[in-house]
Amino acid sequence: MKLVSSPKTFFSSVREKYPNYKKGNFFRKAAKEAIYVIQIIREGEKHEGLVTCAHIDEFTSHRIKKHENTISAKEQQQIDLILSRGAGVKPVLVFHKAVKKINDWIQEIIATKKRTYEVKFSDTELHKIWSVTDAEKVENICKLFKKHIKEAYIADGHHRCSSTALMSKNYEGESINPYEYLMTSFFPSNQLKIYDFNRIINLLDQISPVRFTVELSKYCDIIPLQKYMSPSAKFEMTMYLEKEWYTVKWKKKYLNSRSNILLDANLMNKYIMAEILKIEDIRTDTRIKYLEGVKPMLTFKNQCKKLENGIGFVLHPVDIADLIEVADQDQIMPPKSTWFEPRMKNGLLVQEFKM
Repeated sequence: MKLVSSPKTFFSSVREKYPNYKKGNFFRKAAKEAIYVIQIIREGEKHEGLVTCAHIDEFTSHRIKKHENTISAKEQQQIDLILSRGAGVKPVLVFHKAVKKINDWIQEIIATKKRTYEVKFSDTELHKIWSVTDAEKVENICKLFKKHIKEAYIADGHHRCSSTALMSKNYEGESINPYEYLMTSFFPSNQLKIYDFNRIINLLDQISPVRFTVELSKYCDIIPLQKYMSPSAKFEMTMYLEKEWYTVKWKKKYLNSRSNILLDANLMNKYIMAEILKIEDIRTDTRIKYLEGVKPMLTFKNQCKKLENGIGFVLHPVDIADLIEVADQDQIMPPKSTWFEPRMKNGLLVQEFKM
């Protein structure tokens, strides 16, 4: 870390520049294979979990379950990065049910072992790493996972999983498969927080704000607000239109579904995007901008104001129980439904693929 004068700049660029940084001796190879304990202190809160390598079969057999579809172009982008780096520089973020014995094991490591290193990203965010190489301790945590954790869920990293699986498949039957394992961080569900993922839509000349409000009133009750208020529950949104705030609640007759688990993003895509605005593909339509809920509300308002005919929707965060139900039923959430915190950082730990 002595060569890193600006952690924020370094770790934001290591995704593309890892080969150069490796040649420049910015990275040190671990003397032994290890399981790592990670503690992230963010905004005064502690988040503690493990970083290790999971076999790719855990993902392809759906023991580690997905809730999003992947896009081929992004998969190709990930493959190109993996090939150019020869390494994975960011662990997939996975969560599982909270288990006291696993937490006790983590707390013992934090209390008794010397930290391997730590990185301060800002005055409010600090990442600490402990390396665990003791064979008995590693065996203990593996036994605890085998006994107590029957399934886990991807929080962030769907494209890294699918791209690595595609590359691993090319080596089926070979004596060496460099993509057999994938660096993965495991956190208990109570150590992660889901934030909203909000939408800003450029209506252009397609529909006037007045006409849009009339059409929206068919599906939702629209209540003017004196000032901004966050959505208080599922099936409620906050709308920003022409410098005014509104509470928008879905009418009960649209909250019946026999086939899909209802989410605000599902309803929005079906009735607002498709029915009112005639948007055919929300993944590619340039009229839609997505803004994660950790960004300040002022940023959201400013993004809306930049558009002459823009409208913003603040969604209620997805409940983790809904996400688990979606994944357990092999259903898929709409793109940009969840934003998990804390986020894993590029380059803190690196998995080199052995060719």
